[in-house]
Amino acid sequence: MSSANGRPARTRVEDGLDYPLGESWPAAGRTIEIASGVHWLRMPLPFQLDHINLWLLEDGDGYAIVDTGLQLDETKEHWLEIFRRFGIAHGGKAGKPVTRLIVTHFHPDHMGLAGWLNDLLDTELWITRTEWLMARMLYLDSDAVNHRSMAKFYALHGLAPDLVDRMFSSGNTYRRRVAEAPFHHRRLCAGDVLEIGGRRWEIIVGTGHAPEHACLWTAGDGILISGDQILPKITPNISVWASEPDASPLEDYLGSFANFAGLPDDALVLPSHNLPFRGVQTRIGQIVDHHRVRLERLSGGFAGGSGRARLSAADAVPLLFRREIDFHQMGFAMGECLAHLAYLEGEGTLTGRLDPDGIHRFERT
Repeated sequence: MSSANGRPARTRVEDGLDYPLGESWPAAGRTIEIASGVHWLRMPLPFQLDHINLWLLEDGDGYAIVDTGLQLDETKEHWLEIFRRFGIAHGGKAGKPVTRLIVTHFHPDHMGLAGWLNDLLDTELWITRTEWLMARMLYLDSDAVNHRSMAKFYALHGLAPDLVDRMFSSGNTYRRRVAEAPFHHRRLCAGDVLEIGGRRWEIIVGTGHAPEHACLWTAGDGILISGDQILPKITPNISVWASEPDASPLEDYLGSFANFAGLPDDALVLPSHNLPFRGVQTRIGQIVDHHRVRLERLSGGFAGGSGRARLSAADAVPLLFRREIDFHQMGFAMGECLAHLAYLEGEGTLTGRLDPDGIHRFERT
């Protein structure tokens, strides 16, 4: 294994995790072969989290792709450079085939270019059914329906009307970040095994961050493509959304770690953000502890520290997030806060009800 500049990789250990490539990562349009036949790509994102990791898997005389990047002209250019470097057939140009396009979940940085790649490469989309349905549904939502539903949901949970209007006046942002998902897809299910390049990749499904997030595990080589489900330095957003207001996604997320319980701690984890690492069970433990601390912090705010006995989700956001939240991040912050409130309500610590002023508030049980 070599770094992006061709020198031997220098392993770094931090917070109990082993980073076999240290601080090395591939430049845009380039790759690192992180394991035999497993190539690491990194594409830019125009957000605070400024990149996504994608994977190119050798598959006989062709390649399989895992995740796509956001729908951006820049990302398309980087893909075209990758195709030229690997001699991959695209847009009528001869070359090696892409045997399948695998998408872990429907979020725009993962699904964004699936439709474009599907057409350009004349391949098939492989994805779990729920993630495909979510992508199709969100893409087809009208701006008016999107704005009305989201505005009503966040107002119910105490967000000021002017902030709600600023957040959702732009309509359906999902459609702008994602090419239309292919109408045809090949369904992935938990426990499925994909034969790719002589390896057997088992589908392990995680929930909470997305409803049916597919991870790929090959026991023979001890490699897990974890998507957003298990990240080394940050935790994925776990949110309640207007489309399922009574969900408890944090309960789903923490519960789905049982699906990863048999993985050895020295497995090589290939996450969608940050750096590849070893220490999957260590990291799962850290993530569980992280959410337990946040649940205790949020619960403690209802014990008198906030000065108020009954709090809406908007009131509770500062309890969960100590930093300033701008309106661009408020939707995620509200969703995450609601996920933690729903968990506390589910375990009986809090009770929520609709007040006469039309705002849903929580109090200690």
